[in-house]
This record gives sequence, C-alpha cells and structure tokens, in this order.
Amino acid sequence: MKKRYQAMVLSCMDPRFQPIVYNYLKKKKLNGKYSAVTIAGSAIGVTAKKFKKWHKLFWDNFDISLKLHSIKKLIVINHLDCGAAKIINGKKEFSKINETKVHRNSFQKIKKIFKKKYPKLKIELKIISLNSKVETFK
Repeated sequence: MKKRYQAMVLSCMDPRFQPIVYNYLKKKKLNGKYSAVTIAGSAIGVTAKKFKKWHKLFWDNFDISLKLHSIKKLIVINHLDCGAAKIINGKKEFSKINETKVHRNSFQKIKKIFKKKYPKLKIELKIISLNSKVETFK
C-alpha cells in the first residue's frame, strides 16, 4: 500500500532559508509528509529561460513524486533577496519592485504550467523573508 504524502515542496537552495522553510513546514504539520526539491530560485529556476536546463529536472521529479507518493499539491516557496531573481533582473536596478515582478512572473508561469498538466491538484505559492515572515503570493 502506498504511503499518502500530502505535498511536494519546491524551494530555493539558499542556505539562509533552509531553516525557515523547514520550520514553516513543521508548523503546518507537514514533517514526513512531503517530497522536496531544492533548486536555485525555486519557481524562478523552473520557469525562467535563463535556467531552461533545470525545468525538465523539476517536472520529472514532480511526476515521480506524484506516482510514488500520491501527492495532492505543490507548495512553491520563493524568498526575498534572491540571487536567481537578481540574475533574471539583469542590469536593471534591483529594487523591491523589480524583485517582486520577477517573483510574480515566476509564480504566474509555474501556476499556468501546473494547472495545465495537473488540473486536479492544488498549488500554493509562498514567499518568505529573512525575518521568517511567510506570505501567500496571489
């Protein structure tokens, strides 16, 4: 019998945010109930053309987790002060407004792809800051 996991979590590899992500998921009582993929930039890393080589890696892992763990949702956790967002921003001033646009764009893209591929599953989009504040991104 398959063990029922609840989610796959996509988060960034930035070590500053690993404890924050872990504590957030623990608070949500998800410890031991999710598959995890960490890629630079989280949603940015799996949607931006600059990181195209990573996209298949994520979706292949998602498909495997879905088959093996019967997950019901994808939780995407981006973070502020993101190096991948700075790379995508290019030579433009890296302001909070510009960073927010990069995150919003990545969230919209991943949500669109996800809903097309997995219309029956849920997706949650979160953004965290260094002070451990977790917000839902809409």
